[in-house]
Amino acid sequence: MDSLIKKLHKAHQECTECPSPKVIQQFFEDLLGLLFPEYSVQSIREEEDVKSKMENLLVQLTTILSRNIHLHSGDGEKIAKQFFGELEAVFDWLNQDVDAMYEGDPAAKSRTEILRSYPGFYAISAYRIAHLLHRLGVKLIPRMITEYAHSRTGVDIHPGAKIGQYFCIDHGTGVVIGETTIIGNHVKIYQGVTLGALSVEKADADIKRHPTIEENVVIYAGATILGGKTIIGKNSVIGGNVWLTKSVLPGSKVYYQTQMHHEEGTVTDLYVFKNDFDATL
Repeated sequence: MDSLIKKLHKAHQECTECPSPKVIQQFFEDLLGLLFPEYSVQSIREEEDVKSKMENLLVQLTTILSRNIHLHSGDGEKIAKQFFGELEAVFDWLNQDVDAMYEGDPAAKSRTEILRSYPGFYAISAYRIAHLLHRLGVKLIPRMITEYAHSRTGVDIHPGAKIGQYFCIDHGTGVVIGETTIIGNHVKIYQGVTLGALSVEKADADIKRHPTIEENVVIYAGATILGGKTIIGKNSVIGGNVWLTKSVLPGSKVYYQTQMHHEEGTVTDLYVFKNDFDATL
C-alpha cells in the first residue's frame, strides 16, 4: 500500500499543470451553447449578455492557456484573443455544415433537428473549434475536445485534419478521419468510413499519411481509404465497403461487387471502377 501511495503522489505532483478534462469539456460545451442556442440551457436575450458571455469564455480560455504554457509556444492571452477573433469564420462554416446536412438528408425536417440530434454535426463542431486551436499552435487541448466528441458520437476526427466547407457526416457512428487527411468542399460521408494511414510507424509521424478527398465526393458506409498518396478525384462516388489504397480519377464510381461463377460454383469479390472506361481494381 505504501508503495502505491508514493507512486500516486508522484503522479499527482507531475500532473499539476495538466488541464482537467472536465474543464476542457465544460469550455467546449459553453462555447457551443453560445454559438448555437440549441445547445444552451437558456437562450440569451440581450446583446450585452452575449458580449458578457463571450468575454467570460475568453477569460476561461486565457486562464487555461496561461496555466498550461507547456502546451503552446506563445502568449496564452494573445492566443485566446486570436481564437475569439477568428471564431466568426468557424461559426459561418458550421452553419454551412448544417446546410449541407439539411440538403443532403431527406429525413431532416429542420435545421433545429440537425442541431439538436445529429451526432455528425456535434462531431464537426468539436473538430472545427479544436482545429482552430490546433492551427494556433495549441497542443493536447484540441485532441481532448475531439476525443470528448468521439466518446459521445462515435465519430473520431483528428483536429489536425483539414476539412473544407459544407461538410456532411450522415449517421456518423464509426467514422475515422486521420490527422493529415485533406477534405475539399461539399463532401459527404456515411457511417463506418475510415480515412486512414497505411503506415503506423512513429518514424512516419511528420509525413502525410492519410488520403486527400477532393470536392463534391460522396463516400458510402463502411468504405476504407488509406494512404497519404491516395487522392479521390472530385465528383467521385465511393461505394459501401470499398477498400482503396490508390488514387481514382475525378468523376469515378467505385463499388464493391460479388460475382457468382455458376459453372465453377465459386464467388469472386471485385471492386469495379467506372470512369471514362470500365476496369476492375
